[in-house]
Amino acid sequence: MSQTLTLTSAIDGFEFSALSVQPEGPRKGGVVVIQEIFGLDQYVQADLARWAARGYEAIAPSLFDRVTPGYVAEHDPEGFQNGVAAVGKVGMPAMLSDIQACIDALKDKGPVFAVGYCMGGSLVWLAASKLEGLAAGSSYYGSQVRANAALPLHCPVIVHLGAQDAHIDAEATKAAIWTTHPDVPVHVYEASGHGFNNDGRPDSDLADAELARERTVALFEEVAASLGGAGA
Repeated sequence: MSQTLTLTSAIDGFEFSALSVQPEGPRKGGVVVIQEIFGLDQYVQADLARWAARGYEAIAPSLFDRVTPGYVAEHDPEGFQNGVAAVGKVGMPAMLSDIQACIDALKDKGPVFAVGYCMGGSLVWLAASKLEGLAAGSSYYGSQVRANAALPLHCPVIVHLGAQDAHIDAEATKAAIWTTHPDVPVHVYEASGHGFNNDGRPDSDLADAELARERTVALFEEVAASLGGAGA
């Protein structure tokens, strides 16, 4: 069962909402779940529940609250265009500041990880370079990862891409990452397109989605173990 938190962004003092779930069983760490451009929809909520079931406290910031509090859009052309417009109005610096507030809310209780999808995948990559207190990140099909591939990373990151993604050139993105970061795991899923973590969507292959989740959990547990955290 999720609850709604109110957190404050340091960049402008803005108070934004976030969905939060408590871990089931022993706590393994915290996870910041970063949305697509469609807001905190049913797919984000399903992801929060999955992380809670694995023993993680998870927080999903509502990154478009500055535009529309509690923003949620349909996965259709209108929803896509509205989401793109919201990104332009809010801006990456403000969204990164909101993510930092989520990290700060979790960091005193153990290692903090981040997982993000589409826009959120780009933000995970940027967060690994620009934010403090992140132990590791998992970036799914972020369109801005390729352009920012040369940024320095301050924590381990894993990247998931769909071979059938019409929006992102998976092989070119992998090549760009490996030019600067040859040790970053970049997985291309042959049966999947964009948004494949969203179970039931047209581009989603359940086997690919589950494999990507297992790989993400394995990284987080490995990092937690190296830090002496509870994720071991």
